[in-house]
Amino acid sequence: MTVYLDVVWLLNFLVDMMLLLLTKSLLHMHTHIGRIVFGAFVASLIVPISILFPGTFLTTVIGKVLFSMVIIMCTFRIVSFFHFLSSLATFYFVTFVIGGGLIGIHFLLQQHESIQMLGVLQVQHGYGEPISWLFVVICFPIVYYFTHIRMDKHVENQLEYDQLCQVTIQLKKKQLQTTGFIDSGNSLTDPITSHPVIVCDHHFLKQWFTHEEWNQLEKAHHTLAFDLIPEQWEKHIHVVPYQGVGGKRSFLIALRPEKVTIQMDDQQISTNKVLIGMQFAQLSADQAFHCLLHPHVLRKAPAQSA
Repeated sequence: MTVYLDVVWLLNFLVDMMLLLLTKSLLHMHTHIGRIVFGAFVASLIVPISILFPGTFLTTVIGKVLFSMVIIMCTFRIVSFFHFLSSLATFYFVTFVIGGGLIGIHFLLQQHESIQMLGVLQVQHGYGEPISWLFVVICFPIVYYFTHIRMDKHVENQLEYDQLCQVTIQLKKKQLQTTGFIDSGNSLTDPITSHPVIVCDHHFLKQWFTHEEWNQLEKAHHTLAFDLIPEQWEKHIHVVPYQGVGGKRSFLIALRPEKVTIQMDDQQISTNKVLIGMQFAQLSADQAFHCLLHPHVLRKAPAQSA
């Protein structure tokens, strides 16, 4: 049997790239297309390795898992161990779903090819035969499209009002962008200015401050000694009283931004009638977002078509 290594390698590369794109979509990650291509290339290396070195360690269960870890590290920016495990689990989930769809179509059409999961998709019998690969070429995009559409619909039904969006904040003439989560349960409003309060975590806010300034603000937050607030930041700081869980009253250090811009689908919402509450910890365990948005900002601020 003639094996067309270049054709098989190319097809595996394209399949792996589509799997990684779907994984990226489910994780809501902003990954450069170059890293997706590189990750797909690394994943496709299993083809020449399996042919040139049959019985290699990478064909064992442990080898497959380790190889999948390498693929994830090459493709996505890893910010924490939890984030890494989440990415790896999602990658396997996508692979199994797509592989299961192909197996279902295979049995439905009563084809003779068998499909094996190796952490990446690969046809085992008829390796490189035009008919077997024609089956994958035709059916894979169909299964991919159906899976992508159904998952997007599921996410829309689950999230409903709560969703992720891009947020740009301008403070002291410096603009930075992050991902925000529209929290329908956020009702924090400043009683003096009546401005809604959005909350940003330390991962995002630290970019405006020096290390010394941030330590002073954090100490002021924990001790409520507001005289520790750096002098150069006093005119940009606002203290918001709030009532926490159990009725405990406290104060939140907030920033007065020059402008906050929220990108919602094809609409852009801009306002300066908002305060930014400072969270001296992370908001999301997997770093999916760094800002909790107040729903009133979206309802009251003027919207423009992007």
